[in-house]
Parts: sequence; C-alpha cells; structure tokens
Amino acid sequence: MASGNDSQTSRFLLLGFSEDPELQPLICGLFLSMYLVTVAGNLLIILAIFSDPHLHTPMYFFLSNLSLVDICFTSTTVPKMLVNIQTQSKAISYAGCITQMFFFLLFAELDNFLLAVMAYDRFVAICHPLHYMVIMNPQLCVQLVLVCWVISVQHALLQSLMVLWLSFCVPLEIHHFFCELNQVAQLACSDTFLNDMVLYFIPVLLAVGSLAGILCSYSKIISCIRAIPSAQGKYKAFSTCASHLSVVSLFYCTGLGVYLTSAVTHNSHSTAMASVMYTVVTPMLNPFIYSLRNKDIKKALETIQESIALELRKH
Repeated sequence: MASGNDSQTSRFLLLGFSEDPELQPLICGLFLSMYLVTVAGNLLIILAIFSDPHLHTPMYFFLSNLSLVDICFTSTTVPKMLVNIQTQSKAISYAGCITQMFFFLLFAELDNFLLAVMAYDRFVAICHPLHYMVIMNPQLCVQLVLVCWVISVQHALLQSLMVLWLSFCVPLEIHHFFCELNQVAQLACSDTFLNDMVLYFIPVLLAVGSLAGILCSYSKIISCIRAIPSAQGKYKAFSTCASHLSVVSLFYCTGLGVYLTSAVTHNSHSTAMASVMYTVVTPMLNPFIYSLRNKDIKKALETIQESIALELRKH
C-alpha cells in the first residue's frame, strides 16, 4: 500500500493486548463483566438521582452528568474490542477509527471538566452555604455543563481533523485496544510536528487548567473547614467532599500513570495495559465510590430496590 491518506487507507488493525487465541475468551469475559458493571452502576446512580426529589440539587445534577459521560466514555472503546474478539477480526475502518477517536477525546475531556465544576460546587456549598442555592441556580448549572460540552467538542474536533490531514503507510497496526490518538499519529508518513504540538500541548493545558481549578477550590474549602469550631462540623463538611476527592484522585492518578508510561517506556503494550485503568476501571469504580460513601445515594438505591421487590411480589 502506498503512503497517502486516500481510499487505500481503508482500515486500521487493533492488535489489543495479546494475540494468543487461548487468552481471548478470558480477555473478552473480563472486559464484558467490567463493561456491564460500569453501565449498570452508572445507570443506577442516574435512576436514583432522577427518582428521588431530595437529590434534585446541583451536586447530584453534576453527578448524574458524570455518570452519563462515564457510560459513554467506556462505550466508545470496549464494545468494539468485544466485537473484534468475537468475530476474530482486528479491523476497524478508517472512518470508524476517527469517529472512535473523536468520541473518546470528547468524553475524556468532559470527565475532566465535570470534576472541576463539581469541585467549584463543593466550594460554594461549604464556603458560602447561605447563598448556595442562589449562586448555584439551575440556570448556572446548565450553563456550566454546556460550557464543558462546547470546549470538549471543540478540542475533540480539532484533534480529529488534524489526524485527517495525515498520510499513512503500512502496516496500519495500532498496538492498542482502541484508536488512541498518539498511537494513530505514530503511524503517519507525513510530518507530524504540528500534530505533536497540538497533541501534547492542548490536552496538558486543559488538564492542568482543570486540576488547578480543583486545587484552588479545595484550598479554599480546607481554609473554611479549619475555621469551623466543632470537630463534628468539620467532619460533616469534609464528608460531603470525600467521594469527589476519591474520584478526582483516581481519575488524575490513572491518567498521569498512562502519560508517564507512554513517555518513559515507549512500550505500546504497557501503555495499553495502563490505559485500562482510566478508560474502564475508573468509570466502573465511580458508582461504588459515590454509593458507598453517600448516605443519600444509598437511601435512594434502597428505595429503588424495595420498589422493584414490591413489583416482583405483585407479579
């Protein structure tokens, strides 16, 4: 195949984790289980929030959006991998690869921005409790989510369009289980200097900006909590942040782990294994973190469980 971004560049090959046929059923079963748990757990969080009027607050509005994004985030990569394993095919079309890349970048950035917005929400709730509902009014909440979407779409579109300008050479083999932007760019025959600049500079800028917002919010939160006289009051204030802090730590630590792995080892297999943590494991664990640490969510889930049990007894 000649180099060039033309009709001959019709497909890529996703090599995944292993070419050993004996390991394929194990990999398929493991990822199918994690995917089903991720979808079910996040759907339950969304259902609990929408079914309980007590949870119709800004904090849970952002949480429901985060759960929806986590479902979409995992759905951009895992189903295609499972289909390829079942059909014993490693192929993904050129258009399919670019589309997968676009949605992966979109939902990854949405996760990033929503965590920053949730940190701001906790800052207002703890540092300005009397004005919380006035500041975090429904209109502002919707606007914040829309801003997250607009910036994320623009970033994903920019990165995807820049890949369209590249010319590719054989073999078009991606040593990953999905069309990861850096892996695809490495297959290009044409000059990738501009792509590399955009690839590394903009995501780092967006991630650092969001993380800076989170750290700024929590620095002010810590100052406010330290000013609370009673130990019980301090614990109550901090407990409202515990779940969010756990999710933030998990998201950024796994993302940083993937970035460092790809930068230090240059080993595609190691990078693919590390990517599982933030593409699959993190979205799967988020519902458990919020349900186990949040009494309101646990109560709403128990109400749903009781309602389902009652309906089953009726039938």
